[in-house]
Amino acid sequence: MEMVESKHKWKAWIYLSPAIILLLFFTVWPIINTVRMAFLENYSGLKAVGGASFSFGIGNFQKVLKYQKFLQCLKNTVILCVITVPVSTVLALLIAVCLNSIKFLQKPLQTIFFLPYVTNSIAIGMVFAAMFNIVGSFYGTENEIVVTAGIINNIIEFFGGKRINWINTGSTYLANMTVMIVYIVWNALPFKILILLGGLQSINKQYYDAARVDGTSRRRIFTRITVPLLSPMIAYVVITGFIGGFKEYTSIVGIFGEKMGPADDAGRLNTMVGFIYDALSTNNQGRASAAALILFGIILVVTLINMQVSKKRVHY
Repeated sequence: MEMVESKHKWKAWIYLSPAIILLLFFTVWPIINTVRMAFLENYSGLKAVGGASFSFGIGNFQKVLKYQKFLQCLKNTVILCVITVPVSTVLALLIAVCLNSIKFLQKPLQTIFFLPYVTNSIAIGMVFAAMFNIVGSFYGTENEIVVTAGIINNIIEFFGGKRINWINTGSTYLANMTVMIVYIVWNALPFKILILLGGLQSINKQYYDAARVDGTSRRRIFTRITVPLLSPMIAYVVITGFIGGFKEYTSIVGIFGEKMGPADDAGRLNTMVGFIYDALSTNNQGRASAAALILFGIILVVTLINMQVSKKRVHY
């Protein structure tokens, strides 16, 4: 019997070996190499190929923490996470509850809400840039300069408001962050709606039937039944939301381009991941690796805090 089991184990290892080899080569080794480069002072790939040697130390971490642009990137990342994750989670919960209660056209509406999740982030960012953009200027019939605005400013002007410079030259930091928050929240909704809607459909209907028999209000049903029973899914989308938020990069590139900000203030909206890419583009792999480990540490701490809070708030 033991001989048969050992043969089956060897077969399992053989079947798994291609995936294990790929994981070791493309996941495990890059992580180990990143840690190694982070602790090599001023490590550069080109210099290493040329035969240069690097001393072991924490100089890369010190330079990253003292670098002024790093603090700006950290600030942008934290602001985007702290605002977008709670807002998108609450909106996704409300939309999921509404979709779950609507039987007519439920499937088509689910498909519509999920479409942004399967669409390229850069393409969506370009659409948002056109919506908030001041498209350009041209001369009218009497040689006056006419500025055409995106749909958002057109809506604001239709209701009597004044045009806002959201993302163009001369725009404010607040306007830029507002656009990014709107985009990130909208882009984060599909995945969260899908998870929460699946959780809602798995809740036993007897809880709701008993509450209706007792004459419980809809608000109390939502706060006392729906949210507690849905708390594991809510905790999951919050944790994954923070992890994704700290890795935010493509959405900003989609709207502002590689400059990560308006033309007159390039890098204004740069994030932690953008900081790492900038260091790699200058062939400073040591600094990029140190920044990546710092980002990993921040995500790890935030995740552990969320998991600790979840133990007290989540009802399984």
